[in-house]
Amino acid sequence: MKVQFFTREYPPYVYGGAGVHVEYLAAELSKLMEVDVRCFGDQDETSGSLAVKGFPYDNPVFDTSDGKLKGVLQTLSTCIHFNADEVDSDIVHCHTWYAHFAGIVAKLCYGKPLVITIHSLEPLRPWKREQLGLGYDASSWIEKTAIEMADAIIAVSKETQEDVLKFFDVDEDKISVIYNGINLQEYQVTQDTSALTTYGVDPDKPYVLFVGRITRQKGIIHLMNAIKYIDPDTQIVLCAGAPDTQEIAQEMQEGIEEVRKTRDNVIWIDKMLDKKSVIQLYSHADVFCCPSIYEPFGIINIEAMACNTAVVASAVGGIKEVVIPGETGILVPLEQQKTAPFEPVDPDAFARDLAEGINTLIRDEALRNKMAVNGRKRVEEHFDWAAIAQQVKTLYQSLI
Repeated sequence: MKVQFFTREYPPYVYGGAGVHVEYLAAELSKLMEVDVRCFGDQDETSGSLAVKGFPYDNPVFDTSDGKLKGVLQTLSTCIHFNADEVDSDIVHCHTWYAHFAGIVAKLCYGKPLVITIHSLEPLRPWKREQLGLGYDASSWIEKTAIEMADAIIAVSKETQEDVLKFFDVDEDKISVIYNGINLQEYQVTQDTSALTTYGVDPDKPYVLFVGRITRQKGIIHLMNAIKYIDPDTQIVLCAGAPDTQEIAQEMQEGIEEVRKTRDNVIWIDKMLDKKSVIQLYSHADVFCCPSIYEPFGIINIEAMACNTAVVASAVGGIKEVVIPGETGILVPLEQQKTAPFEPVDPDAFARDLAEGINTLIRDEALRNKMAVNGRKRVEEHFDWAAIAQQVKTLYQSLI
């Protein structure tokens, strides 16, 4: 059997959870079948049963395009390039709307069964209009078309499955819930502190860690607002880069400047770090915070749990299926607006609740340690990529 992955992200160009998912699932599936990855970039490599080829995204023909529409137009062009080479697999498997148009074309032109993994849904990310303008209507149409014509859909959580059924005309029996996973050998506690030294984190003082993109979805602005309520001796380490827009980048910069007026232990690492450095940050953090306002799964939480770190996270989406309250972390209730942009009804109350959860764990070493042990155990029992790859293989076989 052979599968072709269509994806925007693939190493070394990974900036979010979907890219992490594709990297590890492709590696694990290649032990079971031939895997051909087509992605945005300049990659060109083959190792055993895994082949990776990048296709151009930055095309000079779009240099004069409208700034917000440029990304959408480039995406459509790259998706066509994916199909210029023969699609000779048994299955085409797409990841995120950026690759869905390539899957649509492959199904129509090559007659290939189409599998879509739902990493997020455009109807639940209205803030993308800030980034894409009217291109958000195009991304939403592409996503809807691909999902409704797919032969099978993988939802990364039960709540994501419910969201698909709510927003799209899809038969429920086409949807399978298959969780994200993690490489348990790679993500584990390390004693190395070189990354902490590099970025000015004191390993002898407690710190709360955030890892993620600077985007409305990840809720980093709400964590910024919570800092004034967090114990003053707790270091705040924000590993946050890849802002969606200049506006939110500016908002982040202004927020950092404001909190630094009253405390000098806020450390902002404004780039996406390599895995070894992030694993060090996870390993030595006292608390990991995930303040997302929308999260289909939240792979960063299992990364933290795998490194024996207690979690404080918003009780949204798939996070509620990952973090067990009182056992592996603390879930913070989030009352959201019923219509877009789905922000907290009371942002200050949400910020206070985040801080309360963080302070609770910082002050209670025994509770932190219990959650650290339980978190690692839960990851080992439920989120191993090897088992997940077998589930995906079984799904493929059902379509051939």
